[in-house]
Amino acid sequence: MQLYNTLSAEERAQLIDEAGKERLTLSFYAYAKIEDPKKFRDELFIAWNALDALGRIYVATEGINAQMSVPADQFEAFRDTLEVYDFMKGIRLNVAVEQDNHSFLKLTIKVRNKIVADGLNDDTFDVTNKGVHLKAQEFNDMLDDPNTIVVDFRNHYESEVGHFEGAITPDVENFRESLPIINDQLQNFKEDKNLLMYCTGGIRCEKASAYFKHQGFKNVYQLEGGIIEYTRQIKEEGIKSKFIGKNFVFDHRLGERITDDIISQCHQCGKPCDNHTNCANDACHLLFIQCDDCKAAMENCCSTECLETIHLPLEEQVAQRKGLQVGNKVFRKGKSDALKFKHSGDLSTQPLAQATTKPETKDIRQKIKVKKTLIGKAEHYYSKSKIAQFLIENKELSVGDKVLISGPTTGDQEIIITQIHVNGGPCETAKVGDQITFELPFRVRLSDKLYKIVQA
Repeated sequence: MQLYNTLSAEERAQLIDEAGKERLTLSFYAYAKIEDPKKFRDELFIAWNALDALGRIYVATEGINAQMSVPADQFEAFRDTLEVYDFMKGIRLNVAVEQDNHSFLKLTIKVRNKIVADGLNDDTFDVTNKGVHLKAQEFNDMLDDPNTIVVDFRNHYESEVGHFEGAITPDVENFRESLPIINDQLQNFKEDKNLLMYCTGGIRCEKASAYFKHQGFKNVYQLEGGIIEYTRQIKEEGIKSKFIGKNFVFDHRLGERITDDIISQCHQCGKPCDNHTNCANDACHLLFIQCDDCKAAMENCCSTECLETIHLPLEEQVAQRKGLQVGNKVFRKGKSDALKFKHSGDLSTQPLAQATTKPETKDIRQKIKVKKTLIGKAEHYYSKSKIAQFLIENKELSVGDKVLISGPTTGDQEIIITQIHVNGGPCETAKVGDQITFELPFRVRLSDKLYKIVQA
């Protein structure tokens, strides 16, 4: 029986486009005692694979943590697969503020030691003995109480682009670092202060709330459903947001705007900016904040060294990476001496700028309005002549065709083919197996895909 993915991300994206169905990005978690995580994992894979549910899921003896993309017309069927388990009956599903049919392109369910790594080895610590959950208005009211201490239990690159007013924002790279730091800072406030905590979707601060109760803190509270649920509630109920800026998310979007306030800077030039990017150098992939001007000048790279690297022949780049532990470091921690304007730790809530245009809710039908067929992949880019090279792997491409070039760095770029060279010479039509080149006003990457638009 199939218990693993058989399609690549590109193949899955093509099937999603061809199916023309709306999808929902959502997340959920539950702490519970699971006797056999491997058996639990396999049961989930079989059930969710049948529904075309995709995502990144971790299971452990302490519970489940999931970020997923589910076909909208299978939402209730998906919920039914959760209701089979007593500890997930009535579980809250955090639906993303912004939707994207391609937020996840594989179904990956991994068995881990813990669903949230905490660095603790204490058998007496009961993770289910959690703090009091607060809804958005209750959370706002407690923020206004001078007897309250509020702590952000996310990482430095998350809090830098957005956080609650007055929050302690630890300069940490992972959750397990924050627990002893906050515990040490707040030792004198165990009895008389309200300890208020939050994170993206609730899973980290739920464990933190249990930990601090275990440490003897008397008045422990957490934001129910995290920033995602808080945003939904303030929009539906017309509540003023005390969260400033963007909420960092762990899929290719890298952020959902909560308010128009920009509270962070481009790490390279210092201009107000809160857009994260990953360094285009495959040996780096550093996560950092980069404005559009620096993105163009540095070609999505974090440093001059990485910029020089991406212009080397592919064979030389691969040779330089040989023996190095590089891999898919999509969220490598965003700290580097090359980032002159990187700030973390004690952050301000004073806006540096306002977003130029207020983003509208993403139209989840947008991607199905363009019918496209994957026909090839990028092989090279000749920077001096601004020529891109592709390999045709499916169907044909002719002069006059409208194409879409898509990739994580390139984005989605549409052009009309006016002239092509096939296998070194000018030609009107390229077929499967042909190597083609044509002019482009932008650089392509080896991860970019070439689609032919068949209907707009």
